Amino acid sequence: MTESIRVLIVDDHAPFREGLRALLTSVPDMEVAGEAANGGDAIQKAAKLQPDVILMDIQMPGTNGIEATRQIHQTSPHIGVIVLTMFEDDDSVFSAMRAGARGYLLKGADQTEILRAIHSVASGEALFGPNIARRLINFFTQLNSKPPHPFPELTKREREVLDLLARGTSNTEIAGALVISQKTVRNHVSNIFNKLQVADRAQAIIRARTAGLG
Repeated sequence: MTESIRVLIVDDHAPFREGLRALLTSVPDMEVAGEAANGGDAIQKAAKLQPDVILMDIQMPGTNGIEATRQIHQTSPHIGVIVLTMFEDDDSVFSAMRAGARGYLLKGADQTEILRAIHSVASGEALFGPNIARRLINFFTQLNSKPPHPFPELTKREREVLDLLARGTSNTEIAGALVISQKTVRNHVSNIFNKLQVADRAQAIIRARTAGLG
């Protein structure tokens, strides 16, 4: 006979906990190991009860779900935490992932989705709801499609000036190429030196060429 998956329910709303309890007790291979109404209680009960999976809310009084997940992951990394919340903003999703959550579902998820996530995480996999998965894909697609700019501390105009510097162009030539005054060029060059923390033109050119400019 297969052992039951033991689940700890963590949410500060009693009616929501009751709904999850009813769902889990209706499934033959799952059992509710316990309940907690805040993050601090969740940390203590996770250590004591050692459930297989925790369904974790984020916004709770006292210790929030992200911090509770982080502490539980540090002391009991074998426990799979699934964040079950109303928040789907990037900060919440990535904070949960960094804290060690292996699943992330929105509270609007249907029962089948919640049960599938519990089974997946209990078997060592990670599972994110369709909305969250799309958000992750979009984030990493945008990340990969943006080539990193060398010297992000520089403005676009300063990068243009630095690129021309790296080609050995004089201030007079830079002014002509960018249609700006020589005084403006000198100001840009001075700002570049300060931001890159270089002493002179030669050092700036070396830094620029090393980064692929020029």
